[in-house]
Amino acid sequence: MFGFISSFSTLLHSAIIFGTVIMLGAIGEIVTEKSGNLNLGVPGIMYMGAIAGLASTFMYENVYCANLGIQANDFLCVIICLGSTFLASALGGLLFSFLTITLRANQNVTGLTLTILGSGIGNFFGGSLNKLAGGVGQVSVNNTSRIFRLYSNKMVEALDSVTGSFKLGTLFFSYGFLTYVAIILAILILLYLNKTRMGLSLRAVGENTATADATGINVTLYKYLATCIGAGISGLGGIYYIMVYIKGTWENQGTIEALGWLAVALVIFATWRTVRTIWGAYLFGMLYWAYFYIPGLTRSSQEIFKMAPYLVTIFVLLMVSMRKKKESQPPGSLGSAYFREER
Repeated sequence: MFGFISSFSTLLHSAIIFGTVIMLGAIGEIVTEKSGNLNLGVPGIMYMGAIAGLASTFMYENVYCANLGIQANDFLCVIICLGSTFLASALGGLLFSFLTITLRANQNVTGLTLTILGSGIGNFFGGSLNKLAGGVGQVSVNNTSRIFRLYSNKMVEALDSVTGSFKLGTLFFSYGFLTYVAIILAILILLYLNKTRMGLSLRAVGENTATADATGINVTLYKYLATCIGAGISGLGGIYYIMVYIKGTWENQGTIEALGWLAVALVIFATWRTVRTIWGAYLFGMLYWAYFYIPGLTRSSQEIFKMAPYLVTIFVLLMVSMRKKKESQPPGSLGSAYFREER
């Protein structure tokens, strides 16, 4: 019994770390899609955010501070990393916005192109960083990664000692600050979309762009802002993977791209509600890593388990389609270019 509890706690702990990556990606994409823009470039945006955050921090921590012989400032490490990540990802969103809103390019094709572009940029500069650092696997920003993974050992140990095999301290409080920021962000964005005038205007743009335009809402401004800010939030998922999951280095095995597609799937699973991404992301994480805790599985069986999040998403999509509840449907103008002269 205690062995099962310990294994489940370990699985849930891994699921929370893994799930936070796709939660951030999904939250950003929900903000984008609420404006009526369908950005399938989330994996590429996560790549762009990840490499920008890693490269800027590497230059500050391992080049600037190392050359001056000074200790890297913890606060500056975090600010430089998060600022670079958000800015690079938002620029990806700006490129998508220009092509799809101003030039009215096809959103599906543009999003897929952005994924290819972003992964190419990430792996090109990631390879350059590896070469600069002295070889593959040599890129390391230990100080910044440590801050992203920092938590109170005393609080965790005290709670673990009280709860025994359940290890509630490890389960709930052994994560870096960005894990809790993601949860708070999901709640705040839900309140923004449902309780504020600007949030309701954004939803109106996504539901019926022509009607929103007729009422005096600046459709272009809302679409640009939502897409760029949403892309910036999605990019935070990429830097979370780099700094927390693989501890401040770079890898080009395509994991970020896979997580980006899971984030897109999570948007559908959560039926475009940011709060649902919280438990949905952790469920995806548990389904993805469950094979580690099932003995006797072959490699092909493990790959089937990795398909589980996508299969669950398809099931939810089928259920939503059959029930046809308005609140569970995507925004009415999602994926459609807006031609004002045809209003």
